[in-house]
Amino acid sequence: MLKLLRFDWIVRLPSIKRRQCMPFVLSGVCLCLLSGYFSVAVAATEEMDVPRAGNLTGDAGAFTDDQRFLALRDAAAKEDGPRAQELASQLAGYSLPSYVDYYRLKANLRRPAGFNAEDVQHFLTTYAGTAIADRLRNDWLLLLGKKNDWSTFDVQYPQFVLKDDAQLKCYALLSKLQQGGNVAESARSLLTSAKPYGEGCYSLVNNLVSTGQFSRADMWNQIRWSAETRSGTVTVQLGMMFNQSNVIKALDKPVSYLMKPLDSSVDSHEIALIALGALAKVDSDKAVNVLERMSGSLTRTERAVAWTQIALPAAQKLQPEALSYWLKAWDIAGTSAPDLPLSVDGYEWRVRSALRNADWTMVKNGIEAMPEGLRSEPTWVYWLGRAYLNQGQREAAMVLFQSIATQSQFYGQLAVEELGQKISIPVITAVPDTELVKLSANAGFQRARQFYALNLRFEAAREWNWELRKMTDSQLLAAAEFARQNGFLDRMLATSDRTKVVSDYTQRYPMPYRSIMTQATQVLGLDVAWVYGLIRQESRFITVARSNVGASGLMQVMPATARFVANKMKLVNFVPSQVNDIETNITLGTGYLSMIASSFNGSQALATAGYNAGPSRSRSWRNSLQQPVEGAIFAETIPFSETRGYVKNVLSNATYYAALFENVPQSLKARLGTISKD
Repeated sequence: MLKLLRFDWIVRLPSIKRRQCMPFVLSGVCLCLLSGYFSVAVAATEEMDVPRAGNLTGDAGAFTDDQRFLALRDAAAKEDGPRAQELASQLAGYSLPSYVDYYRLKANLRRPAGFNAEDVQHFLTTYAGTAIADRLRNDWLLLLGKKNDWSTFDVQYPQFVLKDDAQLKCYALLSKLQQGGNVAESARSLLTSAKPYGEGCYSLVNNLVSTGQFSRADMWNQIRWSAETRSGTVTVQLGMMFNQSNVIKALDKPVSYLMKPLDSSVDSHEIALIALGALAKVDSDKAVNVLERMSGSLTRTERAVAWTQIALPAAQKLQPEALSYWLKAWDIAGTSAPDLPLSVDGYEWRVRSALRNADWTMVKNGIEAMPEGLRSEPTWVYWLGRAYLNQGQREAAMVLFQSIATQSQFYGQLAVEELGQKISIPVITAVPDTELVKLSANAGFQRARQFYALNLRFEAAREWNWELRKMTDSQLLAAAEFARQNGFLDRMLATSDRTKVVSDYTQRYPMPYRSIMTQATQVLGLDVAWVYGLIRQESRFITVARSNVGASGLMQVMPATARFVANKMKLVNFVPSQVNDIETNITLGTGYLSMIASSFNGSQALATAGYNAGPSRSRSWRNSLQQPVEGAIFAETIPFSETRGYVKNVLSNATYYAALFENVPQSLKARLGTISKD
C-alpha cells in the first residue's frame, strides 16, 4: 500500500524540477533554461546573482572601488561609453587594471564616436598573453568581420588563441573565400556541426552560393537542416536570403502547402520536403500519408530524404515506427544510402532508433555512414564496437574499445567493462610542494581569486581556465590542489579532470559535507555515491549556485520542489529562504530523489532522468520501449540532450564515487541495469 500511495503522488508531481532544454547562444556560449549540465567552461549553475552597484548616485566618495568596478562592468554591458569612461577614470590604481581598460573599450567598441582602433591595439600589446586580451580580440574580430575589414581581420585572427567562436570561424572562411580560396569542404563541416547561426555564417553561406562553391543542393541542405535542428527564425532568414519566401508558408502551414500540386522545379520539391518535416513534428501519420500520395512526383533521392524528414521527429519522440522510416530511406537510396545528406541530429538519431530496436546491422551501417569527426566521438566508437561484437567481429571491436578505455567518462568506463575489467581508481599522484609555491604567485589565479571575492564567477573561471592551457599533468594537479586550498571546489575538479597520464581522483570527485550526506542518505536508504555523483553534476559543489530558472544550492532544488518536499517530509517551520542552507538543501534534494527513486523501483537511471527532467517525462520514455533495453541504451536515447548528458554524467560520477568509498572496482553496467515497462 505504501508503494502505491507514493507512486500516486509522484505521478501527479508537476514538472517543477526541470523542463526541456531550449538552447540559446550568446557570444559563443551555449546557455540552457536548465541547470546541472557543464558542457562549457562556465556552467549554468555558475550563473549566479551578480552583485549590482546600482547607479552610484550621490557623493562619489561614499562608494568603494569594488562598487565602481561593478558599475563599470554594467556600463560596458549596456554600451554606455560616457559612463564607462567616467567610472574608469575613477579607478586609477584599481587592482584589476586590465579589466578596467577592457570594460572602457568594450563599452565603445561598437560606437563609432567613441571607438579608436589604436586604443584596442595598445590594449592588446599592453596585456598580451592574458585571457582578457584574447577576449577583446574576439570582440574586435567580430566587428572586423561584420565590416568586411579582411586585411585587419587576417592579421588578428591567427593571434586569437581560444578559437571557440563559431561566427569567427565563419568569418575566417569568408575571408579566404574573398581571396579566391576554396573553402567549400571546410564550410560543410563547420555548418553541419555549428548549430547556431550568426551574421558571419549567414554571410558565408550566401557568398558560397553566389560564387558557386556551394551547389543548389548545398544551399537546400543548409535550409533543411536549420529547420530540423536550429530554429524557424534561422530557416526563414536563409529562405529569404535566397528568395525562397515559400519556406515561411511551408513552416507555418505545412498541410496547406503540401496539398498543392508540385511543379517540376527543384526548389518546389525542396520546400515540400521542409513542409513534410514540419508536418511530421506534429503528426507523423499524416506526414506518411502525404508522402505516399506525392512520392510519384519525387526523384529517388528526394523520396529517401523525405523519409528521413519523417524519421527524425519520430525518432526524437521515441515513436516505435521511427526505425522503419529510417530503413525505408536507406532502402530507397540503395547504394547511395551512406551518402544521404543528414544533419548531425539525423545521423545520431538514425543510430539511436536502431539501438532501441536492437537492430545492430543498422547501428553499424549508421555509424559507418557518419562524417569522420562525428564517428570518432567516444559515443559512436563504443556503439560501433558493440555492433561489431554482435556480428562476431570481436577483434575489431576490441580495438575500438581499447581506443577509448583510458578516457574517464561514461563510454570510456563502458569500454573498460567490454574489455573484461571493472572500473577502479588510479593510484593517486602526489603534488610537489614546489609546484604549489609557484602557483601561489600566478597572476591569472590571483585575478581569479579577486573575481570570486566579487562573486563574478564567469570572469573567475575564464581567468582560471586560461592559465591551465599549457600546464603539464603535474602542474594541473598542483593547480587543483591550490583550488582546494582556496575553497574553489568547482575549479578543483574541473582542473584535475584535465590530466591525461597521472591523476588524483580525490580532487576529481570530492566529498565535502560528509557527515551531513551520510546522515541524510542513511535515513532514506539512498546510495551516497549516487547522491555525490548527482551533486557533482548539478552544482559542482558551489553552495550558492543558482540557475537562471531559480534552482538553488548543492542539489539545485527549485522553490516549488522545496515546498513540496518539505511538506511531505514534515519539516517544521520551513521557509523558502532556507533552501541554500547546506544541510536543508541536502535534506530536500535527497528527499526528492528518494521519492522519485521509489516510484521507479530504485532504478538509478530512471530516477536520475526524473530528477532532471521531471518524473512524468522519465516514465513516458520508459513506457515507449518496445522491449527491455540495457540502461546504457536507455540513457543514450533520452530525447532531451541536456537530460541525456546529465544521466550519463551522474551515473559515471557515481561509479567513481563508489570505487572511492568502497575501495573495490565497480560496474557501471550493473548500476545502469535493464530498463523495461512495468
